[in-house]
Amino acid sequence: MKDLINKLYKNHSLIYKGLLFLCTSFLIVYLFPKSGKFRYNFEKGKPWQSENLYAPFDFAIKKTDEEIAFEKQNIIDNSVLYFDIDNSVESKVKNLYKEQFKKVFTDSLPVKSFQTVYNAGMDIIDELYSYGILNESYDYADTRIITLLADRTKKQDGFFGDLIKLDAVSPIISKVLESRELQAYKTNFTSLFFDIVEPNLTFDKSFTDKALEEELGKIAYTRGSIEKETLIISKGEVIEGDKYQVLKSLESEYESQVWTKSNYNWIIFAYTLLVALALLMLLLFLRKYRVEVFENNNKVTFIFFNVFLMVFMTTLVVNYNSEFVYVVPICILPLILKAFFDARLGMFTHVITVLLLGFIVPNSYEYTFLQIIAGIVTILTVSELYKRANLFISVGQITLIYIVAYFAFFLIHEGSIETIKWEMFKWFLLGGLATLFVQPLIYAYERIFGLVSDVSLLELSDTNSKLLKELSNKAPGTFHHSLNVANLAEASANEIHANAMLVRVGALYHDIGKMKNPTYFTENQSTGINPHDELSPKESARIIIDHVINGIEIAKKNNLPDRVIDFIRSHHGTNLVYYFYMKEKKEFEETGREPDLTDFSYPGPKPFSKETAILMMCDSIEAASKSLKEPTSTKIDAFVENIIDKQIEDGQFLNADITFKEIQKIKKVLKRKLANIYHLRIEYPE
Repeated sequence: MKDLINKLYKNHSLIYKGLLFLCTSFLIVYLFPKSGKFRYNFEKGKPWQSENLYAPFDFAIKKTDEEIAFEKQNIIDNSVLYFDIDNSVESKVKNLYKEQFKKVFTDSLPVKSFQTVYNAGMDIIDELYSYGILNESYDYADTRIITLLADRTKKQDGFFGDLIKLDAVSPIISKVLESRELQAYKTNFTSLFFDIVEPNLTFDKSFTDKALEEELGKIAYTRGSIEKETLIISKGEVIEGDKYQVLKSLESEYESQVWTKSNYNWIIFAYTLLVALALLMLLLFLRKYRVEVFENNNKVTFIFFNVFLMVFMTTLVVNYNSEFVYVVPICILPLILKAFFDARLGMFTHVITVLLLGFIVPNSYEYTFLQIIAGIVTILTVSELYKRANLFISVGQITLIYIVAYFAFFLIHEGSIETIKWEMFKWFLLGGLATLFVQPLIYAYERIFGLVSDVSLLELSDTNSKLLKELSNKAPGTFHHSLNVANLAEASANEIHANAMLVRVGALYHDIGKMKNPTYFTENQSTGINPHDELSPKESARIIIDHVINGIEIAKKNNLPDRVIDFIRSHHGTNLVYYFYMKEKKEFEETGREPDLTDFSYPGPKPFSKETAILMMCDSIEAASKSLKEPTSTKIDAFVENIIDKQIEDGQFLNADITFKEIQKIKKVLKRKLANIYHLRIEYPE
């Protein structure tokens, strides 16, 4: 059990990466569409790019959304309106008419006209209640079909225009009286019927809605069918009209068939394999070419998180409206990774991410091509992200590439620009503007993941910062030495295309540990008194060596990034404090013993990058150059060669990713810089 625990502890970093790999794979697969994916990409109005397509199985042709919407609206417009009729109202009104008629007309009618006028009133009632009177106004067309229900039993059919509204009673009275030439009695009849007429029709909304739902449920969502092996479309044929609808029907049927055949688990398994394969390639790239990143779990987590974030954002946008897919600023990914790591890692991760997004977006080939080209432009154009103008210029170039590439694709598909979708350019512009969000995002990542970008390095390079001010006050000689080393290191880094900003910052802070005991270092001894005269060589060496450890402590206390602290750790590698070692050795010669090398050696580690190797060379050259007497070009050349060759001989650069060719270039830079410092002219042969 103990052996197992020890084994797990030793391999905890690999176990973590394995869990991260699995979690990221499953999260990305979870975002993918969970049905089979139609193997062809097509767009309405564009030519069919693949070979002739034959129906793989029998399937029905689905109606378009517009056709179904038209049918639904037609059914709604022509649906029957149901009204409940109260038969007792008409009888009640007639009885009231009989009672009220005598009171209204007895004194004013001659005997012979009584029956004529009375009958006219009964005809008015019959006219009003031939279909019925509505209890309230409804806004329906007069041509809408109606059905009158008495106790839920169909009594009569007609049109909505046949029904009488309460405000239409007076015109009915006028019409009947006019036909009998009794217009003189209109006022009396109007007054009479105003008191006795009651509505007898009530709109039965629930019954009407139920009947409408039944009719809508009868709509057929397909029209016709395609038999297996039938030619659907030929290569080069334009996809429009029925051809487009047949293809959409085949795509929908294909995906629904995969779903209904319970192949869900197989689809998930296939997606998982592909996603895992892509992420595995990313891990292998880190393992082979970016070992320092691979061994840092925090950095690997950061890279995987950004890949997942881009997939997540794109999925949200595609699910909302796939037309907005280019608004997602995918080019932020290579920008961020280049800011924190390097261009090659940024480009590789970008390509992997775009390949994964091909499973989600429509027109995946076009999308993949556009995004990869945009990613390449991003990597090539953004050289110094901390310069705001560079970012704006790069965003403009990225947007232009999107527009040009989309324009080219459209011409390939259409052969003209007459039907080009100009609104797509608007989405490209919005996507370009969204890329500017990279600056606050970098700041957030620095705080969350503890990383450092060129923007932060620029801030750290300010010599008016608190820590460098303190260094200049407590150890002015060391501060001046650091400035000189920074200039040499920056020039050397530029010569071999290393990170010049990083190496400059590392050089500025590499000796901050000397602030603890500044007078023990020769560059700060302005009084001519050397405190080492009172100490043994071993004690002096310990104080000199401790400036590395003290520097690390001061750096951590002041929250300097790990990338900067690495320069403090490694700028002396495992070199000897040679002066005191030789002094101790000379004292030991009398006893015949040899000094212990560990007492005079820096703890390391050795430089493990081009930048840290550059600092070691420049630090040694600058410090030792103070001892040059009557320097000439020849002396300087030999001086630089001897110091750097000694470091190579001691194996100080074995862990650094630096070549002999690059070291030779650095030597040339240092020789030229020292010659400028000492105001030497090149010696020409006679």
